[in-house]
This record gives sequence, structure tokens and C-alpha cells, in this order.
Amino acid sequence: MNLRHTVQKILSQEDLNFLLTNRIPRAALTRFVGWFSKIEQPWVRDASIAIWKFFTDLDLREAKKQTFTSMHDCFTRELREGARPIAQDVDAMTSPVDAIVGAHGAIDDTSVFQAKGFPYTLQDLLPEEDVDAWRYGTFVTLRLTSTMYHRFHAPHDCTVEKVRYFSGDTWNVNPIALQRVQKLFCKNERAFIGTRLQGLGALQGKRVAVVPVAAILVASIRLHFLDVLFHMKYHGAKTIACDANFVRGQEMGWFQHGSTVIVLAPKGFTLCSSLKLGSRVRLGQPLLRWYL
Repeated sequence: MNLRHTVQKILSQEDLNFLLTNRIPRAALTRFVGWFSKIEQPWVRDASIAIWKFFTDLDLREAKKQTFTSMHDCFTRELREGARPIAQDVDAMTSPVDAIVGAHGAIDDTSVFQAKGFPYTLQDLLPEEDVDAWRYGTFVTLRLTSTMYHRFHAPHDCTVEKVRYFSGDTWNVNPIALQRVQKLFCKNERAFIGTRLQGLGALQGKRVAVVPVAAILVASIRLHFLDVLFHMKYHGAKTIACDANFVRGQEMGWFQHGSTVIVLAPKGFTLCSSLKLGSRVRLGQPLLRWYL
């Protein structure tokens, strides 16, 4: 067994993985990695990306460029034109990200599951927000791994009406942590992007929420339409009224590293039949379909 496989096997042990990724000074480490990843010194950049490639399945063949100024530049890379065709099904919303379906299902009044047996409520996730639009609706939790494309896009033609930033912790959001830390998504740094769908037919005017959740090494969320970078030291407005229009598939922002996006849809949507728990989904692929 080579070194790469040995390290991966060690890290796959749940107790050790949880210890190494959560029982550490998470905030301090996240700030350090945020600083370190932006170093543009060539040998630091090249060594960092080489180590990242060695221990993961990082594949940069779809990247818009092949030369990066820093590891951060590689994390937030753009894709080449046409790498993610955007489905135009009129009765479906598309995935806003490349991800793994980490959880999905019907919202029980306002209760949602982050993992089997670990519920949280929409009020916990979005305190002081009006969550009535998603009572008995549908949710999908989309988990990004560290090597995936880290930008997120509009799931449908829509208008962003409101953004709210929630400061918080930086727990790891991998499956091991989700099975051990109750209401984890409600504890981490996150942003609420409230949208209203545009277009013809039954979807017109439906409220859909996109909730990017940060994590360890990831505590920064960029929203292009506000030209704002939310991060652990952010002291600006927490709630921002918006009137930003997007077409399906248009880029909305990015994470500094892999994390999670939660999509909340009203009653009438269901996960596309081709997807299930653990499925990999790509940006632009049909995600939720209207069935009423």
C-alpha cells in the first residue's frame, strides 16, 4: 500500500477523522489557511497544489486556465466554456453546484434532517426569517468536496430579494461530523439567499432559498451581485435587501473551499428521479422537479 492510500485509510477512521478535523482550534486554523492559500510565491503555490493533488482526486482538466497564482486561485477556479451545459427543463430547477446529495426529502412542517436521526428546524437554520414558504416543502443538502468546483449558480431564472449573513462556527461538514454534532448547519457560518422564481407557468413567483454553509478552512462566502465577501471578521450589514436578476445557471458567488449548499423549495417540488442519497450531481443538471 502506497503512502497516499495509507493516509487515506487512516483518515477514514471515524474517531480519528473527527478528532483531526474538529477537536482543533477551528477558527484559528481557518484564518491561517485563508492567509496561507493566498500566498503567490511560486514554490509555496506549486508545493501546496502538488500535495493537494497527491492526497485527493483533484482534476483540473475542466478548469478555464491551467496556471494559477496561488492555491486559493486554484480553489476558486472557473470552468472552461461549455463544461457544464445548463438543462432548460421548464418544470425543473437545476443544481447550483457540483456536489454530492448529502440529504434530501420532504420538510415536516419546518423540520429538516442533516443526517439520519439528527433533525433541525428552518427556524434554527434561519432565525428571525419568515420560513412559511417552505413549510411542508422540499429540501436538498448538496455537499461539496475539497476538490470540486467551488462556485455556485442560480438554479432557475430568479430575482434575489434578500441576503442575510449569519456568523458562526467552522465545524467540518463531512458525514462523520454530521452524525455527531446536532444542528451542525445551524451552528456554522452561513448566508441566506432568498429568491423568487421568474418565468412562465406554475413556477412563477415561487420562493426558493439557497443557503451556502461555510466550514473549517472555508469561512468565506463571496456574493458577486453585492460585491461582498462574508467571512469570520465581517462587521458589515447582516441583512441586505436586493433586487438582483439572474438567469438559470448564472454565477452567484463562490466558496473559498469545499462546503455545503442547502436548497429549500416550496411544496410541489421533488428530487429528480435520477438522483438519490449519495448521488453525484453537476452544476446545471436537473435537481428538483415540479409535480403539481
